[in-house]
Amino acid sequence: MISWLISRNITLKSCNDLFYNQDEKYNNDLFYNQDEKYNNDNKYKRKEISRGTEAMVITSIVFTNVILFVVSLALIFQQTQITDSIVYAESPQPQLQYGVNTSDPGGENILSSQQLPIETASSILNNIFRQTEDSVVLITTAVPQPGIVQDPSQENRTALGSGFLFDKEGHIITNNHVVGDAKIVDVTFTNGDRLRANVTAIDPYIDIAVLRIIETQNNTIPQGHDLNALQFGNSSALLVGDTVIAIGNPYGLAGTMTTGIVSQVGRLVPAPGVGFSVPDVIQTDAAISPGNSGGPLLNLQGQVIGVNFAALPGGLGFAIPTNLIQKVVPILIEKGNYTHPYLGFTSDLAATIENITQNVKGVAVNTLVEGGPADKAGLQGTTIDQYGRKRGGDVIVAIDGDKIREFEQLVSYLEENKIPGDTIVLNVFRNGNMLELEAVLGERPLPSSLHVPS
Repeated sequence: MISWLISRNITLKSCNDLFYNQDEKYNNDLFYNQDEKYNNDNKYKRKEISRGTEAMVITSIVFTNVILFVVSLALIFQQTQITDSIVYAESPQPQLQYGVNTSDPGGENILSSQQLPIETASSILNNIFRQTEDSVVLITTAVPQPGIVQDPSQENRTALGSGFLFDKEGHIITNNHVVGDAKIVDVTFTNGDRLRANVTAIDPYIDIAVLRIIETQNNTIPQGHDLNALQFGNSSALLVGDTVIAIGNPYGLAGTMTTGIVSQVGRLVPAPGVGFSVPDVIQTDAAISPGNSGGPLLNLQGQVIGVNFAALPGGLGFAIPTNLIQKVVPILIEKGNYTHPYLGFTSDLAATIENITQNVKGVAVNTLVEGGPADKAGLQGTTIDQYGRKRGGDVIVAIDGDKIREFEQLVSYLEENKIPGDTIVLNVFRNGNMLELEAVLGERPLPSSLHVPS
């Protein structure tokens, strides 16, 4: 996967050292040099004062030094606060990337003591790594060269990705974009054991591929060797702020663990090269670099809650939710393909909708696929006026009685609850009126035959 993660770790140590050293020198000069000068100037005067007066002077000196010491500490504390509060930010370049071996590594995040007690954080991570490392694999795929190769160094190129054991029958899950057009790939375990696997089924709409280990002469795993499949968790139970762990092979560095938190859930992220998006995607700040694609995203119980597949600059990583994986993969294994429900329209938030009050919220219909389910149901898209502005278009405010406000909600509802052939009821706002339309869901067309009017 091409996952550009650009992070800048700014250290303020040099600034803090500067302030502390200057303060220390200032305090030393203040307390010692001034006292020495005071003592020299008053050397003979103290001989002439009485013992009572001398006690008062000494008390005064001590009191003055205490005040100066407190003031100095306050200055140090204030300077430290100012220094540590400086924030360095860099504007991200929101360019979603997929693929392998073509991006800079993001900064690795470590589990902070605010997320887990400091005495247990490392031991929990140690245990999770030990429990899962034998189930995460490095996937090597030959990259075909188009036409005649002019540069001999470009021959026999390979792409690297990650995957993990799905069951004891030898099925492995990875990303569709990791295997590409390959039919057979090489699989390497963290202990160095190597084997080959067939690409048995793919689902490009959610960027998933299912592999199966095959018996070959090159296999180094002995017969009867137990395959430890990873356990799955409930991705729908995730909350923003939950700690997550990514394990994979960034840049071919086998068995790499990074940690972070759930930054958000329910994202709609485009799948590479198909014109559709993956629903309910998990956003995380755990470092996901090229080679992490297809690897697991885990919770603190060591359960898979996502499959890493894409990233944006600035430390934004994305993982396909396991609730969707568990629904799709068994059907891929059984039938070899999975059919997704299809409505056949695009949404445009930038379209100008006439005669809509502030209380109307929903999904604006932009363009319709001719002859598609939405078109047959009577939905109307936007039109272009003589000034090139978009006008009109239906607004879907509810589906099967459930209110919706965003396109992500519509896609997630269909993916989670419907199959091709099901009938849905759409509540639509059109020209100041509410309508109720029925649509029969179809099957998503193959990417090569997909045609959406511009």
